[in-house]
Amino acid sequence: MKGRPAPRTFLADGTPLPAVLDEAMIHAVVHGFYARIREDELLGPVFNGAIAAEQWPRHLAKMCDFWSSMLLRTGRYEGRPLAPHLAIPGLGEEHFRRWLTLFQATVRALCPSDVASIFMDRALRVAHSFRLAVAFHRGENSLEVRPILAESL
Repeated sequence: MKGRPAPRTFLADGTPLPAVLDEAMIHAVVHGFYARIREDELLGPVFNGAIAAEQWPRHLAKMCDFWSSMLLRTGRYEGRPLAPHLAIPGLGEEHFRRWLTLFQATVRALCPSDVASIFMDRALRVAHSFRLAVAFHRGENSLEVRPILAESL
């Protein structure tokens, strides 16, 4: 496994991450979330069309690395997550909104509320960043892209 053991990391305000936020929780969230995605009426066809059935285990491992790197600062993730999203024709706010809705349902079901909030904060930032990049890539006015707020899901 690449990377290093996760030291106790801290949130931006200097508060340590809850000890319950560990690799096992990240694994549960990633696997639970993508199980919902694959069965979703809107997102299932997009993801299942882009990721072959035999590639799902690899994708899930990569997403565990992504979230581990983002939350626990393990440095395991090596990749460029934006590029595949730019290649999806018609990717729009409704897709990101559904992605966030399913993610929120997953973290609320699996995590204590403080940890769910940490996951959602990062997911909202990623979604907004990707939406801005998609707009820019398409030549659209990215100033018109407003963040999706958790309260609106």
